[in-house]
Amino acid sequence: MKHCIRCCIALLPNDLHKHCSRCRGPSHNNKNCHLCKRENKVLLHLDSKQMNLLAVLEVRTDHSESWTGLFCLKKGKLCSLMFGLLIMMLVMASYILTGAKHGLLLVLPTFHYGAFARNSNLMDSEMLCDMKDHYQTSKINISYAKDYPNIKVIIDTITSNIEFKPRHYPHLEDLKKQELHMFSVIPNKFLPNIKSPCWYEEYSGNMTTNPYATNSYALYSKRFRTIFDYLRKVFWNHLYHYKDKHYRLRCLPHFYIIGQPKCGTTDLYDRLRLHPDVRFSAIKEPHWWTRKRFGIIRLRDGFHDRYPVEDYLDLFDLAAHQIQSVLQDDVAKGYSNKMNNIIIGEASASTMWDNNAWIFFYDNSSDGEPPFLIQDFIHAFQPNAKLIVMLRDPVERLYSDYLYFASANKSVEDFHEKVAESLQLFENCLVDYSLRACVYNNTLNNAMPVRLQVGLYVVFLLDWLTVFNKDQMLVLRLEDHASNVKYTMHMVFRFLDLGALSEKQEALITKSPASNTRRPEDRNLGPMLPLTKEILEDFYRPFNAKLAQVFCDEAFLWKKP
Repeated sequence: MKHCIRCCIALLPNDLHKHCSRCRGPSHNNKNCHLCKRENKVLLHLDSKQMNLLAVLEVRTDHSESWTGLFCLKKGKLCSLMFGLLIMMLVMASYILTGAKHGLLLVLPTFHYGAFARNSNLMDSEMLCDMKDHYQTSKINISYAKDYPNIKVIIDTITSNIEFKPRHYPHLEDLKKQELHMFSVIPNKFLPNIKSPCWYEEYSGNMTTNPYATNSYALYSKRFRTIFDYLRKVFWNHLYHYKDKHYRLRCLPHFYIIGQPKCGTTDLYDRLRLHPDVRFSAIKEPHWWTRKRFGIIRLRDGFHDRYPVEDYLDLFDLAAHQIQSVLQDDVAKGYSNKMNNIIIGEASASTMWDNNAWIFFYDNSSDGEPPFLIQDFIHAFQPNAKLIVMLRDPVERLYSDYLYFASANKSVEDFHEKVAESLQLFENCLVDYSLRACVYNNTLNNAMPVRLQVGLYVVFLLDWLTVFNKDQMLVLRLEDHASNVKYTMHMVFRFLDLGALSEKQEALITKSPASNTRRPEDRNLGPMLPLTKEILEDFYRPFNAKLAQVFCDEAFLWKKP
């Protein structure tokens, strides 16, 4: 039986359908029906079997009739509706154009940094994720941000609020209160005949004990387990046995390559480790001082168990074994006081700038500035440590950083938009807080879509110079290194007091291809937009000028040739 879906779907059995007032029985004809005439109908074929009405959803035609009524509005009402929509569109267009003219579309809601800085003891990783989602999803309307004069106002505001204030160095006793275990493990004196800071530590295990069983680096990363498996196998052979006791040689780095990311630190590391007197940690970038000792494995994953200092020291056991072997050979030859020339290095590019975890652990801050920094603790143990810094034009560094870390939808336009948004956020912070407070503000750093703060080199280096002398620091430029590798490597060798190399050894170090270059797919994007480059040059200019002044070198201005 056929039912007209327009006028009579009742899903009734055959014997009742003849009583339908709309169809008048199964003989219904669409062409003759006064309701269906001249309309396109869809017919529904139903089974002739008895149907349970409670199990079937009844379909009616009232909705289609209401739509028909909508299109049958009187002309007067339709004209009124169209006129109202036109007025609404004109009002919205006027608002948008006025907002663009006065720069209103670049204004974000007030960014409350103080709430986070002053209540760090109430914060946890879940709150951090919520805040990050909040500030990253409240996207700024940057459809007009390509207008340079509007962004220039933001940069001028930032420049007017820049003030390089001296930092107060914390007392040693305050540092010890913060890291009691670390100070109980690392001694304040080291072996005199070793360049690197090393000492002997009593080992109470036996030959079957695995000293690396609980090492967090091995537990959280499969690629490190091979290294620790090897160390476990040779561990007992490298112990120093004296009066029925066993001692292991523990070491810290003699020098640190502290920064910056995307500035050539990997290439410097790869070349420097080819020197016969240089040893590095088992992992290029342990990130222990900045992240792992706080329990940060991956920034996006929140906090885990904190890595104890013993796990960090395990990373230098390979180097300690080689130093121990040389010491034993010298003693056997009667040269017990001979200086061991092997030096140990560490190359975490986060060491110079990443203090983002302070807000969760050090709650006695003033005005949003961290009371303790990474360099305070390194200096407390190693006041004679040497520091190597590799820098790069901060404008190009930021673009390289974006290309390396952005996961999808990379483009020069997207980079421009992210720069505009980050500048806005940074300006909002500087209105209420000091430069140092904003640079070390974890919430701001997580909210900015590009890492503007990493290129503010002078802010970080001035803080390092509050605890270390300038002659303990070698600051290089990637541009110089790329143009003359041999010259920069000689500077590094002299700085570290490394011995002379043979011609073959030097060629191996200086003529090897560059490491960690830009990926082909990123190179295909080409350079950033000229407008973006001009904006970033204006932003970084006062910071570069201060850097050139501090180190008495105009090369750090990164002027255009």
